[in-house]
Formats: sequence, C-alpha cells, structure tokens
Amino acid sequence: MVFLFSRITKKYAQVALACGRAAHQTALRGATAPTPQLATLTPKVRAFVERSVALCQPEHVHVCDGSEAEASALLHIMQQQGTLKRLPKYDNCWLARTDPADVARVESRTFICSDKERDVVPIARAGQKSALGNYIAAADYDKAITERFPGCMRGRTMYVIPFSMGPVGSPLSKIGVEITDSPYVVYSMRVMTRMGAKVLEALRQDEQFVRCLHAVGTGGIQGWPCDPPRTIILHKPADNEIVSYGSGYGGNSLLGKKCFALRLGSVIARREGWLAEHMLIVGVTDPKGRKRYIAAAFPSACGKTNLAMMTPTLPGYKVECVGDDIAWMKFDKNGVLRAINPENGFFGVAPGTSEATNPIAMSTVFKNTVFTNVGETNDGGVWWEGMGAAPESLTDWKGQPWDPSKKTPAAHPNSRFCTPAEQCPIIDSEWESSEGVPISAILLGGRRPAGVPLVVEARDWNHGVFMGATMRSEATAAAEHSGKTIMHDPFAMRPFFGYNFGDYLKHWLSMPKPGRQVPKIFHVNWFRKNDEGKFLWPGFGENSRVLDWILRRCDNEPCYTETPLGFVPKQNDLNVQNLGKIDMDTLFSIPKDFWLQEADAIEKYFKEEVGQDLPKEMWQELEKLRKNVQQS
Repeated sequence: MVFLFSRITKKYAQVALACGRAAHQTALRGATAPTPQLATLTPKVRAFVERSVALCQPEHVHVCDGSEAEASALLHIMQQQGTLKRLPKYDNCWLARTDPADVARVESRTFICSDKERDVVPIARAGQKSALGNYIAAADYDKAITERFPGCMRGRTMYVIPFSMGPVGSPLSKIGVEITDSPYVVYSMRVMTRMGAKVLEALRQDEQFVRCLHAVGTGGIQGWPCDPPRTIILHKPADNEIVSYGSGYGGNSLLGKKCFALRLGSVIARREGWLAEHMLIVGVTDPKGRKRYIAAAFPSACGKTNLAMMTPTLPGYKVECVGDDIAWMKFDKNGVLRAINPENGFFGVAPGTSEATNPIAMSTVFKNTVFTNVGETNDGGVWWEGMGAAPESLTDWKGQPWDPSKKTPAAHPNSRFCTPAEQCPIIDSEWESSEGVPISAILLGGRRPAGVPLVVEARDWNHGVFMGATMRSEATAAAEHSGKTIMHDPFAMRPFFGYNFGDYLKHWLSMPKPGRQVPKIFHVNWFRKNDEGKFLWPGFGENSRVLDWILRRCDNEPCYTETPLGFVPKQNDLNVQNLGKIDMDTLFSIPKDFWLQEADAIEKYFKEEVGQDLPKEMWQELEKLRKNVQQS
C-alpha cells in the first residue's frame, strides 16, 4: 500500500454536496464553515480519501455529485483561474491552453509495478528497455510517490470523483474513484465517464473500485499548473491503483481513460476472463435491414474515428457509432461476445478533422465541448490544420498571434476536443446497453503503403491473433523532415499493455471454448499506394464496400479465394460499382520478396522483444506464413 501517512490533516472538513450553483461555487472555492459529510462515503472510499488528504494536505475537499450546478460552478472557477476561456461562437464551448511542455502522453515515464519484472516485460527484454511496457519495482514506485506527493495540494481543493467506466450497474462496467486537484480534470471526467451521485449509490451495493490519485504539481503557466520535469504515471494492478503526478493533459490525468480502461483494464480482464482493447465499436446495417456490430483496432492516424463515424457511400448501408476508442468485451452465457464502450465521451484529435474527412464529428463537437490547444478565431470560434482555409486573423495554441509564414501550426498537432458521446448524430441506440452489443467481426489494421492487401480474412482464430500480434504501421518520425518508418504496434496496444505481451497473446488464444461463437478476424489496409505515391483505394465512406464483403463473410457466403496470407475477395466479389478505375490487381497483390522480408522482420521482433514468452502458436503461424509465401 502506497499511502503510508496515517495522520489526518485538520483541513479536509469542507465537503460540498449541496445542489445549488451558489452553494457549489462556495464549496469549490472552499468555504470556511465545515460540512463534514465524508461520513456519507462508503468505508473503503472514505479511507482512500482520508489517506490521500493526509498525504497531499489540501485546503478543502469536495466530493463530486455530477450535477449541472456543480459543472456550472467548475466552469466559473476555471474562468477565474485562467484555465478556460468561453467560445461565444458556439453553445457552451470552451478553450484551454496548456503549458507548452504538457501536451501529450508521456510513455517514457509511464510504469507498471509488480512483484516480478516478467509480469510486465517479456523475458527477452529483462533488465532492458522494452517497447512493450515499462517496469518499476515496488521500492521505486513508493519512492516516486514520497518524492512528489507530500503536501502537493496545499492551498488547493481536493476533488473526489466517483466514476463508472461503462453504464452504471452494467455487469461489464467497473467503478473508480479519482482524487485530483484539477477542476479541468473534474469537468473532463464528467464528459468522459459516468460520474457522481449514482456511482456513489452503486458503491454502496458493491464497494470494489479502482483507486486513482492525481496531482498537477507545482509550476507551469498561469491557469495551467503542472510539473513536466517530474511527471510520472504509475500503475499497480495487484492493488487496483493508479497514481499520476505532474501533468494536466488528458491522457495523463483523466485516469479512467487509458490508465484504467486499458492498462489496468487489460489486467482485470485477464484476471476475470474478458478483453479490454483499444478498439472502436460500430453498428452496420445492410440494405436488408440486418444490423451487425464490428470492433476494430487501429493505431493512431489510421482512420479509427473516421470509421467509427463513417458516412457510407454504398447505397442502403447505415453506420452507427457505439464508441471510437475503447472496447470491453466478454462472452455471455449464450457464448456471444458482447462489447461495451466504457467511455461516455470523445477525446479526439482535432487536426485533420473536417467536413470532408469526418462530417459526423464536425456535427458533434460544436456544443458542450472543451477544446484544448487549438487555434482561436477572432469571432470566438476555433480552427485547426485540415479544417479548411485559415481565417485571416488567428491566435495560436500558445495564445500568440499566428503568423502562417513561419510555418508553425496554429493548433498543436495533438490538440483535442472533449465532447459528450450522446451528441453524436449517429450514436447507436444500444450504445449504453448494460448487456453490451454482439460482436460479429474484429478488424485489425494499420497504415501500410506497400505490400499489404486491402482486406484479408484470417483462416481461424489463432491466425487472427497472429495478425494482431504482428500489426505494423507507418509512423512519422519525431525529427522534422525525416523519413517514414514502419513501427510494430500489436493490437494497437503497444503503449497500453498492463502485463507481459506474451501472456496477453496467451489470453487471446484462450478465448475459443466449447459453446462460444468467436467472431471472424480481418486485417484491413486503406493506405496502400502505387508507384507514383498515390493511394490505390479512395477510403473514407468507400470503406463501406469492404464492410459489405466482411459482413457477407460473417454469413459464410463463399465470396472469397485463399491466398498465402488468408482469404481475400474473389474477383468481382468486392463491390466497386461506380468507383471508376481501381487497380484491383495491385491493391490485392502479395509481392513475394516483400512478404519474405516481412516474415524476417516479424521473427526478429518476436525474438528480440518477446523471446520465450511468445506462445508456440505464434511461431507456428509465422512458419505457415513463410512457407505459404515461399510456395506461392
């Protein structure tokens, strides 16, 4: 247990549970008259709060109820502090500008603590830096906390956020309690999770919860306190505990998101026999009115949000969004794999989002939204690169007049919108179903400019797991003007594994059992190019044509042919009507030399990063791939 401080400070008395805006404003500022309602918390939650108070020594404590009055009070306080600025062009939209050093997830300072290093990092990287996770020993974990947290909230309000990942009361949902000193985090968690009084009531029925402690630290700029040099993100799965210090950026501070939903979530899922994945979920209705649900794992910049909010071009098809980022999936008593979106909002990357690329997102974000690090127009609106022509007068993400001649972006490349999911015009009617939606197919994909066909169906479940284990995608190197490189990103989970990747693969391989209906698995690649560097496939809404073939295969329609990589559409079985000239031969070609090199790269990765922890089934699939390609 991290929180070793037993003496409770006398300054935790202010707990606000009143329902009026004035009462909330008074409480959130920190009234002097105590309202001792910590007794309303369940014993375990209260104990967590009291230990955190003793450690962080805040001036006041506020237990969040999730009410509109509370949200209004938080917005008022953040305006006074300089954290948020109203955007009068839109309905209840706000602009935040972070410290320039606090703009993204800090993977190099994100750690998993366990008794043994091998619990976290495959044996091949024992004692070395791993691409598949960062291990921290228990003593170093405790040291990191004791060096940062004592007294870190002096003079501030400590907020207690009871939240549910997934619909409150769903058998697939989990509860957490985040403690933070950031009103920006509280307001954002209100968007991204179900939080407040209903969750406290659920805790009275079952007191299991994940403990999440966050502090922004000291330093930063006016309105955005942070401590970038000492930022650290810690996870201790054995204790269901997450600790984050020094960053207010969403990926590091909204602890229900990647920290809970994926890193801890993957460990809990393994423990309990389900899957916590970096996947979107969509419902696809065909022209006959039959609806199926698909989950899909893509690395960043590979079209995940665009697929989640697709406008199909194929007549008669309809796509509806359940979630754009995370899926929790569990087999029900009838053997059907069911999925929920554990989140309640969208935390999307703004640059590149436009009416042309994602009109649904554009119809979603311009009300009840917090924009972070985007450009600001002189009429009280926002702008980012890829949105359209830049207005004449802009203020950049650092709050300075934007000069396009200097070629610095008006919006930070990782600028974000934080928007309620219920506002999405194509939100699925079952997006908050307690039982989850039934998954018919799982898609895996990446940005591969050469060699990889548009769509390939796995021969069986083990082959599909191999597809996920060997996912690779083109990424832009960090140095400006450097070339593109192909990075390994298995299951699009590389930054989010909560335990040993070899054990993660074994868990996936364990899913098929008698009576279970495992979904078909497919690999897709919207990004193959010709020799002139132009895309061979139009993408976006035209990807509905690929979904059409995938759903036909889910019905076991014999519309495929076998290749060394798996099953692909038979000639004329992929609907390309009215698309113009598509070079189908190149789009589906399987260059022998390319794939022999690919097999060598996979083997090297398996040996160097996973070693003895790799399941034998993955070596067998690699040998099948190499043999099939050699004989082709």
